[in-house]
Amino acid sequence: MRFAWLGSGSRGNAALVESDGHCVMVDCGFGLKAAELRLARLGRTPADVDAILVTHEHSDHIGGVGRFAAKHRIRVMSTCGTARGFRATPPPRLERISAHEAFSIGPLEVTPMPVPHDAHEPCQFVFSDGAVKLGIVTDLGWVTAHVVETLRGCDALAVECNHDEAMLATGPYPLPLRRRVGGDLGHLSNSQAGGLLAALQPGRLRHVVALHLSEANNTPALAQAALAGALGCAPAEVAVADQEAGLAWRDL
Repeated sequence: MRFAWLGSGSRGNAALVESDGHCVMVDCGFGLKAAELRLARLGRTPADVDAILVTHEHSDHIGGVGRFAAKHRIRVMSTCGTARGFRATPPPRLERISAHEAFSIGPLEVTPMPVPHDAHEPCQFVFSDGAVKLGIVTDLGWVTAHVVETLRGCDALAVECNHDEAMLATGPYPLPLRRRVGGDLGHLSNSQAGGLLAALQPGRLRHVVALHLSEANNTPALAQAALAGALGCAPAEVAVADQEAGLAWRDL
């Protein structure tokens, strides 16, 4: 199994997870042409994508899904709550999933994971091919016990490091937005992401990736330092999925 990011941040998110010739996209917050170009950068075409899994209906995650899926006839899978975001223009092949039941796409077993976020029915995902396990967790306001238990035993973890708490408190966002971002239905801070890693006793992890960094309220160095502190490793060993450059393929 391997994984990559087309880009990650408040201006668009999309990831790829691949195993044994099957490729799944997680979210698509980029416009049609941008998504196609970013796929090509990773050596993939839309024809390679078996399905798009959507975590929630916010535009930086769902904004490009409809047009991309319609043009390339790709099935889209989301919870019923998230599917409400497609009310105006639903993809031709929209399938509802339960946030509480695992399912398979080719060799990949996908375990949805409900998370606390200000969306209708958000979930994140854990992927396994039977040999290794990848957890992706972003866009959540705090770490629940269920999140910790679902992520146990992962060989790779990509986790939200949206903001540094001090930068958010003194940054350019108006007070209501700062409260929303830092609240229980907002986004994980660097320190919260580090706490999640510590709770997982992460000796098994082979890859750790910081996701969804705020361009106004965080820096890659701060996110890497927070996660490295929990892991007991050098900051350079923590990868960062960039808004523009994404993240190149990582093998498990």
